[in-house]
Amino acid sequence: MLWVGGEGGMEAELVQREGVPYTAIPAAGVHGVGLRTLPTNLVKLTRGVLASRKILRKFKPDVLFFTGGYVASPMAFAGWRIPSVLYVPDIEPGLALKALAWFADKITVTTPTSSAYFSHPERIVTTGYPLRSDLDQWEKATACEKLGLKADEPVLLVFGGSKGARSINNALLAHLPELLERTQIVHLSGKLDWETVKAAQNALDPKQVERYRAFDYLHEEMGAALASADLVISRAGASSLGEFPFFGLPALLVPYPYAWRYQKVNAEYMSERGAAMLVKDEDLNAQILPLVDDLLQNSQKLDDMRAAMKALATPQAAEKIAAELLASARKR
Repeated sequence: MLWVGGEGGMEAELVQREGVPYTAIPAAGVHGVGLRTLPTNLVKLTRGVLASRKILRKFKPDVLFFTGGYVASPMAFAGWRIPSVLYVPDIEPGLALKALAWFADKITVTTPTSSAYFSHPERIVTTGYPLRSDLDQWEKATACEKLGLKADEPVLLVFGGSKGARSINNALLAHLPELLERTQIVHLSGKLDWETVKAAQNALDPKQVERYRAFDYLHEEMGAALASADLVISRAGASSLGEFPFFGLPALLVPYPYAWRYQKVNAEYMSERGAAMLVKDEDLNAQILPLVDDLLQNSQKLDDMRAAMKALATPQAAEKIAAELLASARKR
């Protein structure tokens, strides 16, 4: 296996950490960029196609696997004769994914509702969202022990994705002492706000510090953070469609407002099924305290959300995607 990513992409460190061979190609988006940027990006795309052809000649893959983003476009164009499988993480595909769908032999999706966005239903397979195998090892008791929390008291998990979310961090920190009176908190801030979070942590009294676990980022321990929680506040990225259902974790979802509507569609999918509540980014600061209060004091409502979230789980998603990859590779 060879992972091909974009030059300067944050995935390089994560992929290499797992011992997977990695190489990078030039790539850039062309949709929605200004006229000044467009020529430069077109040159990058051309360079990316040439680099992709060189990689394909050397590596000789039996199958290509795409998960979207403009970095996949040069490889898809260069390898259009090679069998390929596309995976759509979010419910609504972006423009790059829709373009890649024309090259793909199979289109694997997280939920059946994604089928409405494609014109080739015969090529679509619903697999669910693939999860890391190490998540299986965690349950609430062991997770709380790992994080130094009390298993018999509620735990609120707050995070905003791999880079963090400033509005979520600010809303939490604005009400941190009050929230710590009600619940233990596991907070993943991202690296950008880490110094601000550490300063807020240092301002807490000793009893509050015992109930607050702050991290800039978690790798293997992310499973413990998810398993320990009774409620999560987060963005509504694609991973929320897989990780929250796996743990049956009720959610207050705050879609990122400054991009296309992918996160909003994900959040609506879960909230319409009773598994989550959707909160606008600009409303979170005012609503975080009453919403957390309401859910933690209403065990029946929380249990109903937990059951609804668990019903959205799709086990063995990774195995289903792997089966499609192997089937396509055999055609080669």
